[in-house]
Amino acid sequence: MAPPLTSEQALALAPDSSVAASGQKLAREREWKLLGLGERAAWGECQGSALYQVRIDLSDLTPSCTCPSRKIPCKHCIGLLLLLAAERLPQAATPAWVEEWLTKRSAAAERKAAKKAAPAAEGAAPVDTKARAKRASERQERMARGMDALGLWMEDLVRGGLARLDTAASVHEQAARLVDAESPGLAAQLRLLAGELEGRPEPRRLVERLGRIALVVEAWRKLEQLPEPLAADVQARVGAPLRDEDVLARGERLQDTWAVVSQELDDSTHVREQRTWLLGTTHGRTARVLQFAVGASGQFSEKLIPGTAFDAELVYWPSAAPQRAKVLERRGDLRPWTGALPSLSLDTLQRRFAEELARQPFQERVAAMLGGVVPVLENEERMWLRDATGSALRLGPCDRWKLLALSGGHPVDVFGEWDGERLRPLSVLVDGTLYSLGGGAR
Repeated sequence: MAPPLTSEQALALAPDSSVAASGQKLAREREWKLLGLGERAAWGECQGSALYQVRIDLSDLTPSCTCPSRKIPCKHCIGLLLLLAAERLPQAATPAWVEEWLTKRSAAAERKAAKKAAPAAEGAAPVDTKARAKRASERQERMARGMDALGLWMEDLVRGGLARLDTAASVHEQAARLVDAESPGLAAQLRLLAGELEGRPEPRRLVERLGRIALVVEAWRKLEQLPEPLAADVQARVGAPLRDEDVLARGERLQDTWAVVSQELDDSTHVREQRTWLLGTTHGRTARVLQFAVGASGQFSEKLIPGTAFDAELVYWPSAAPQRAKVLERRGDLRPWTGALPSLSLDTLQRRFAEELARQPFQERVAAMLGGVVPVLENEERMWLRDATGSALRLGPCDRWKLLALSGGHPVDVFGEWDGERLRPLSVLVDGTLYSLGGGAR
């Protein structure tokens, strides 16, 4: 049976808005030939400049099309997914061209699993450990020099006062030096600082951001004295890469049924970034999955669709307060999630944030599902979430009218990111159905 799929979920799979719009135009039976639905796949033939064969693997909703489009999934795939969501595909016997595609996918999955389980091939070139160690040592030296230069710059700021930050030019210059010093994480933090300076900066927020950067610099200087999980957090904050084998060897593993509760796509650059939050339905743990793809034709390795769930083992990046994770092994097919989800009270959320901040002082936000909260509009600029105890949290930017409409003045469950001051709402759960709220600016 095909997993129920909403139109919103189908459109979320489109690589950009133009493909989504074109796919909606193709979500009509008259645009298709040989539409059908079987136990393992959905399919159809769509007439364009040629007759294109489109198919969908129902186990994970992976689509494929014979058209030459460089955008994946293409408009034909989105159109067929929308027809599937609308339950407008007739039951039929699976054509040979679809069976052949499914067989090839199964064979490829088996080869991938065998390769993953097999030991290193005999005769393979051995890893040059000396060369690797030399490269790592040279990078550490470049990073140390960059940190020292950043530390001196910040000490000059303290002596001269924040008035020296009246323009963003010097901040961008420091960020460029950190990129040269192979510290892209801190460079990104400085660019955020520069972005605030280019707008209407709040002195308190500038001091807070500078303080976080200064804390990282000081922690880097004492890296060898820190506990291993906290040292991993410092390295991640600086931007030092962690190899997959290190994540697998050192990261915490957790098996659960994971609900996809939020997803955002940043396609403002050539490298698209997908940010997905998972919520464990048994343990109540959250996990943030980051995926990257090059260009519109690049595909994300994991199919993660909001409102669905899957059984899997995840491995977290080493951290004193783990958040980022990767899907290590799926067990079973993707399926819809229409039940309740583990949630926190507003007071519990704030305690959790304080506890995680005590373990990992670089933590900027914590994510959670908040249960039984009512959105309250104070005025055009302020909106709150209030629970039955009277506790309230201020909301950050979001689609406030959609949230108010979905709530209707009644308690709902809201998933979002809390930074200690405002909650950035990402989705809302109403009667077992998850709706995206867009998130707003970070």
